[in-house]
Amino acid sequence: MNTVVNFASHILQGLGLNKSVHAFNGGVHPPEHKIESSTQPIGQLALPKILTLPLRQHVGYLPKVLVKVGDQVLKGQLLAEAEGTVSAAIHAPTSGTVTAIDAQIIPHPSGLPDTCITISSDGLDTWTALQPVTWQKTDKKTLVDSLRRSGIVGLGGATFPSHIKLRSNSQSTIHTLIINAAECEPYITCDDLLMRERASEIVAGIEIVKHLLGAQKCIIGIEDNKPLAGLAMRAACQPGQALVQTVPTLYPSGDARRLIQLLLDLEIPSDKRSTDLGVQVFNVATVLAIYRYFAFGEPSISRIVTVTGNVARPQNFEVLFGTPLPDLMSAAGGAHANTSHYIMGGPMMGFDLPNSQVPITKAANCIIAATADLFPAAPPAMPCIRCTRCADACPVNLQPQELYWFAKSDNFEKARDYKLFDCIECGCCSYVCPSTIPLVQYYRYAKSEIIAADKAQEAADLARERNEFRLARIEREKLERAQKHAERAAASKPEISRAGNSDAPTAAPSDAAVTDKQAAIAAAIARAKAQKLAGGAAPAQPTPTAAEVKASPADKQALIAAAIERAKAAKLAAAQAGLTPKNTENVSASVQAEINQTDALREQVQLTKATPD
Repeated sequence: MNTVVNFASHILQGLGLNKSVHAFNGGVHPPEHKIESSTQPIGQLALPKILTLPLRQHVGYLPKVLVKVGDQVLKGQLLAEAEGTVSAAIHAPTSGTVTAIDAQIIPHPSGLPDTCITISSDGLDTWTALQPVTWQKTDKKTLVDSLRRSGIVGLGGATFPSHIKLRSNSQSTIHTLIINAAECEPYITCDDLLMRERASEIVAGIEIVKHLLGAQKCIIGIEDNKPLAGLAMRAACQPGQALVQTVPTLYPSGDARRLIQLLLDLEIPSDKRSTDLGVQVFNVATVLAIYRYFAFGEPSISRIVTVTGNVARPQNFEVLFGTPLPDLMSAAGGAHANTSHYIMGGPMMGFDLPNSQVPITKAANCIIAATADLFPAAPPAMPCIRCTRCADACPVNLQPQELYWFAKSDNFEKARDYKLFDCIECGCCSYVCPSTIPLVQYYRYAKSEIIAADKAQEAADLARERNEFRLARIEREKLERAQKHAERAAASKPEISRAGNSDAPTAAPSDAAVTDKQAAIAAAIARAKAQKLAGGAAPAQPTPTAAEVKASPADKQALIAAAIERAKAAKLAAAQAGLTPKNTENVSASVQAEINQTDALREQVQLTKATPD
């Protein structure tokens, strides 16, 4: 079969069908292992009894769940709608009952559980009412809005919502549509079989995408190790619809930027998107899904998956999303006993699945049953010998050895300066490293640390801005209060001025108070003199008035002197009456009352000194 592939490749080269292909730096050509799964047609699986649909099957926000446990659903029914700008909907792959909405282990590099919708199939596989769209007679905005509800994402592995890529952008005009059919990673053959068997539907999907983008031309890039797929696509294309272009079998030619460079000799700057230069890229499986949605109203509920590696019958299958991995392995004849683990994706950029019970998702283009023979454990890493093989293999023209040193020493700012985030994590550098250093792991670590630091800095900046805004608000409120006080003070000045110009003297109330105090003092002196002249027992004196207490210091001394004189007069009157000390009860009572009154007056005077007017 390899001989057939090479012979067909030479025929295509002889026809000049790849004469306009340009080169990019680096790249590697690992063993392909594609022939094992590409000899059989696409197979169909039996309807699973249980389907588990993770909400996290795409890039962006999680969709909003619209069903609850116990609901009866139909095939194609919307289970969770896209929420936010970048999001994708989830639909029921078959009819049945929603039995759970909870956290379960999903196929993700973290191995952590996430929210899933579990459906128990009723075995009827009954479709909901589908609504095809006549795209030729519908405006583009309506078509894109409709596509948002389809749940279609990039099926090449990126899982970016397709309706986002098809939105009109006033800042850039798309003139070229690139169809990515390179499928450069080893083991993966799902796109190859899809083009062989469904080329006409793919071309119909290309027409729809060209219409939505407004692109004038389309180029389909296929690696030269897929001659049958290339022939099928050329036969399906009408003149002027698309140009099928073969590219060299070189990993990572399937990367969007590398494929654009191969086909158009156009290198996309790291700070720009391909759309900024008028080019958009779609995977072949994605355009097929778009065609089936508009032509039949079918949402995204299944995809073609390559099952290969340590299985009895490697093959490609059309698999409903949510299908348990054991069902897929059974369809391929089962995995052999010495299978150690499973890989989702290719061996270069794929990841190990957390267990063998996870469901198939929109990102699952390939499942590899791995063994120690197929994927032996890497030997211990040795020191870097600075051979620069990693730099020669890097398709992005980076300096991997320098990035390695910066990441290892946590010198993240230097790593950023050396364009760490331009790295596409293709693994070419790790593949060619003679010291078997896991370079990509170091780069991922550095990226995660930089992203975490940037988020922390962003949070700190936000907190500082909030505090500065709070201080500015407090200062503004102070100024507003001061302005209000100034306005009230200015408003009260005319009233004071009018009061100062009135005919009544302002000193009158003060003079009246002085007169009252003098009258009180004079009355007290008169009482003392009358008591002295009477020659009898002094009557009880009234308690000093408030006016008496509030007299001036000199007046207060006069009051005290008058009280003393009254006491002396009472004592003298008692002596003249011939009263002995033993018979002075009546007189002593009067004297004692006078003394008590004097003491009370003295205390009040002292209190008055402590509290001035």
